[in-house]
Amino acid sequence: MTMMTIPPRPALLDTLQQDMLIGGQRVPALSGKRFETRNPATGELLAMIAQGGPEDVDRAVKAARAAFEGPWRRTKPVDRQRIMLRLADLVEQHFEELAMLDTLDLGAPYSRTIMGKARAGALLRYYAGQAMLITGDTIDNNAPGDVLSHTLKEPIGVVAAINPWNGPIGMAVWKAGPVLATGCTLVMKPAEQTPLSALRFGELCLEAGVPEGVINIVTGLGDAGAALSSHPDVDKIAFTGSTGVGEKILHAAAPTMKRVTVELGGKSPNIVFADADLDKAVPAAAMAVFANAGQICSAGTRLFVQSAIHDEFMERLAAFTKTIKVGDPLDPTTQMGPVVSLPQMDKILAFIDGANTEGARPLTGGARMSGVGYDAGYFIEPTIFTHVADHMTIAREEIFGPVLSAFTFDTVEEVLARANATEFGLGSGVWTRDLGTAHRMARGIRAGSVWVNCYQMLDPAVPFGGYKMSGFGRESGPHHIEDYLETKAVWINLD
Repeated sequence: MTMMTIPPRPALLDTLQQDMLIGGQRVPALSGKRFETRNPATGELLAMIAQGGPEDVDRAVKAARAAFEGPWRRTKPVDRQRIMLRLADLVEQHFEELAMLDTLDLGAPYSRTIMGKARAGALLRYYAGQAMLITGDTIDNNAPGDVLSHTLKEPIGVVAAINPWNGPIGMAVWKAGPVLATGCTLVMKPAEQTPLSALRFGELCLEAGVPEGVINIVTGLGDAGAALSSHPDVDKIAFTGSTGVGEKILHAAAPTMKRVTVELGGKSPNIVFADADLDKAVPAAAMAVFANAGQICSAGTRLFVQSAIHDEFMERLAAFTKTIKVGDPLDPTTQMGPVVSLPQMDKILAFIDGANTEGARPLTGGARMSGVGYDAGYFIEPTIFTHVADHMTIAREEIFGPVLSAFTFDTVEEVLARANATEFGLGSGVWTRDLGTAHRMARGIRAGSVWVNCYQMLDPAVPFGGYKMSGFGRESGPHHIEDYLETKAVWINLD
């Protein structure tokens, strides 16, 4: 087995003060303000980031509008594709650096962040292919006379992407792909907790030949996101994040009738039937939650285990969980790092305290980790609660941390009803060898993704998104770019 090599410290961090990218130039905030980004594993100061405000958002939107109205929107699909393929090559060539920036900024193990290399390249190449497939229709209509009708597909214009902190470079690529494929322009606001890889991605876009102003990166706090949401010259918002913030964005966008797509929170059920392959289901159930320290919107945080195998499954799950190595994200053997910040850690620990108060019992974990290598960071033990009732807070609310709630069930009808008894509907898992059960569950679960005998699988060609309070719109798949296009009807009277 080849030992993973940890790359050197990214050159981006040779400069302490990191500026925004607007109109092809790295520029400070007009206010001169900056905020810190720190390593959540050690507390080390990584950089002082330009704190863009509403006035910086306005100049970024103007730069994006100018680039859109310039030659970019009329660039031939083959030329957009050529640029995107160059960008895919550059992202892959520099992905060790991008992954390291995410490891330092987010705290995710490098062994995890580097795994995003194949997906990032595949996403960009997929959208590059989609750029060549944008077509309208010719319609044989029923209007009187000799009339020809056809439709044109045109880029919607300036897009605002407001990104979460739990997958920084992956999210930057996911948001930029359909923008570049359709001929739109972008103002991206990365999360203030993890801004570094987005800035480097913006530089790679320029190197690939993306014209100045097509991709703009505005770093800042909540007021920058609010300014983007309400800006009258933004045509579409693509948001990934919490349901609460998503609601605010919808309200802010309403007065200007922006097109909005939102991928929001989750409380995903992971359902194990008695006939499941436990050798596969046990580790998958653990890592469906503990990967990325539970900071995944579609994490399988509600584990339903059929009564006949419940005790055996939980015993094996606890044993596996105790083998998960938590620690230094730069150690190639680390499987789980810290959570992203002190406020996030405090929020998760409050959920754990509340679960104990409500009567749930910790099977494993349940505390902040301490000692050498842990005290300076925000490390929480992988935690499994049993004796959880459906009405408890940890069974209903998104925790976004390494906390799993376990339940028992008897019948398909029962577990379907309980799995769907949530305001969310993002992901779900089903473990069974019975094809009929698999199909029945896949049809019955009200969620955007149903993974059968697997969990968290993604592909650029497969749509991802949620039901109910988990949002609307889909990312990936052939219809994703439709949200970035306007459809224009053209009527020609041939008489």
